[in-house]
Amino acid sequence: MTTNKQSLSAFHHRSITDRAEFWAEQATLIDWHKPFTQVLDDSRLPFARWFLGGETNLCHNAVDRHLPTLADKPALIFVSTETGAERTYTFAELHSEVMRMAAVMQALGVERGDRVLIYMPMIAEAAFAMLACARIGAIHSVVFGGFASHSLASRIDDAAPRLIVSADAGSRGGKVIPYKGLLDEAISLATSKPDAVLMVDRGLAPYALVAGRDHDYAPLRDQHLNAIVPVTWLESNEISYTLYTSGTTGKPKGVQRDVGGYAVALAASMKHIFCGNQGETYFSTSDIGWVVGHSYIVYGPLIAGMATIMYEGTPVRPDAGILWQLVERYKVTVMFSAPTAIRVLKKQDPAWLTRYDTSSLRALFLAGEPLDEPTARWISESLGRPIIDNYWQTETGWPILTVAHGIEKTPTRFGSPGMPMYGYDVRLLHEQTGEEVGPNEKGVVAVLPPLPPGCMQTVWGDDERFVKTYFSSIPGKLAYSTFDWGVRDDDGYYFILGRTDDVINVAGHRLGTREIEESLSSHAAVAECAVVGVADTLKGQVAVGFAVVKDPSLIEEIDDRLKLEGELMATVDRQLGAVARPSRVYFVSTLPKTRSGKVLRRSIQAVCEGRDPGDLTTIEDPSTLEQVRQALAGR
Repeated sequence: MTTNKQSLSAFHHRSITDRAEFWAEQATLIDWHKPFTQVLDDSRLPFARWFLGGETNLCHNAVDRHLPTLADKPALIFVSTETGAERTYTFAELHSEVMRMAAVMQALGVERGDRVLIYMPMIAEAAFAMLACARIGAIHSVVFGGFASHSLASRIDDAAPRLIVSADAGSRGGKVIPYKGLLDEAISLATSKPDAVLMVDRGLAPYALVAGRDHDYAPLRDQHLNAIVPVTWLESNEISYTLYTSGTTGKPKGVQRDVGGYAVALAASMKHIFCGNQGETYFSTSDIGWVVGHSYIVYGPLIAGMATIMYEGTPVRPDAGILWQLVERYKVTVMFSAPTAIRVLKKQDPAWLTRYDTSSLRALFLAGEPLDEPTARWISESLGRPIIDNYWQTETGWPILTVAHGIEKTPTRFGSPGMPMYGYDVRLLHEQTGEEVGPNEKGVVAVLPPLPPGCMQTVWGDDERFVKTYFSSIPGKLAYSTFDWGVRDDDGYYFILGRTDDVINVAGHRLGTREIEESLSSHAAVAECAVVGVADTLKGQVAVGFAVVKDPSLIEEIDDRLKLEGELMATVDRQLGAVARPSRVYFVSTLPKTRSGKVLRRSIQAVCEGRDPGDLTTIEDPSTLEQVRQALAGR
């Protein structure tokens, strides 16, 4: 082992064996209005409380504390390739805008502890609204913009917001997506009704204000141009926000997060993992409707004193060079994107990757779904910059597995997100016995409590569901289950093999979809693919693949498709063995995905089995499922 590995290992070991001293040190990375009296209360596991008695505020740490040194430096850079809008807000300007938004919220009756639901596109006002809630002690709940009315209504009922902040419309791929009609219908469907709705009018779609309930933001902002709204200091364990994630039942889970632990976790991750420095620029291509947008568009970069880019657009509009053009223009040093975005770019002219000066970029971080080795290798060689995978969840708020170059320059390993991060006592556990498995043996990726600062406190309004969902699935062990299969190599690198509930059981052989997908993706003709388990009367399940090819001319004729399908099956045979060979590989031009880029594998599986594909409110393009149907029908 190298001294680097040992040093990183020692850092992690201390975070587990001496939590109080370790996290007290990390807590010095943020401002405290009142010092905490106890680092950790783990007397009621799996519930944990961090930095008890301490008072702080997320907005203060993201904005106010930088005013003495960074007032005139860029803080929020809003770019929309959909509308052509582009504006940079300095820390001083951001501070003023947040206080205006906070004053408007207070004028509409919002008080400490009230919920504010934010249903907005990627515009600057969305960040103002999040920070304003944090400033006054309101609890924000951001719902992905454009969510269908039924899904939005369920979140309104669960959060019971006093105020909803929205906009007339968003835009994606040049297509305007009106919000107000969806919002009005959602409110009509919901049992819980907001006292007020605050609308930001972008001039993209007409809408009507509901008298007595709806308010136009612009005139209210004008009334509060010179507002001074002091920070509301919150005890560390008060609630900062809830963020909904899908569950096994129809009711979404509201992931509940604290104030102090989250601020400390983000500050530490910006230093140790992302290596972001004050005065630099951070660019995450995510959306504030997802956890990455909370942690690494809004709060994390700003807490670190960095400028953060808020981008409304796609990776290929107006062209496939737009992301790298923004890197050049704003001298981005740290970039965070998703493997899906890179696979989209992989299908474009590679010349776009070298057209712009990306020398400012120190690293590209990728997360959100498994990063297959071929994609990682392609972007690494094309961009000439370190590619750093990282693995985490909405529930954890920051990476569980990655490498931490702010601690040691540990080498990355293609196909692996890395090693356990400080604070996470990660174990690979046998799903039936709960015992730890050895190196190169498959197990459930789990974390022994207490979960570190920044992780979810509980499920909003449902402690019992928190325990039952996350801490009751592994026999004989109180452990947080990620519901992901993993394996650890001899050097301590982890590899994620897919969801425990996406395992394919073929004639008694348990196969992870990730393994088969990686094998198919290694073929030079494949741009991206998805594998699902489909019911089979003989074998229980069989693997079925759907592939997108780089060059459509390869599959113009049926003989061409059959030839390539045979090559792909031979590739799996060669790499994983005949047992893993898919029963069929079908070709489509695009995989069915959510608007955030996640492949809808369960919907694909349902179509394959002739079932209802379920809730499709987040699907990017409904026609992609029809492509799956046609492929299955041989058309």
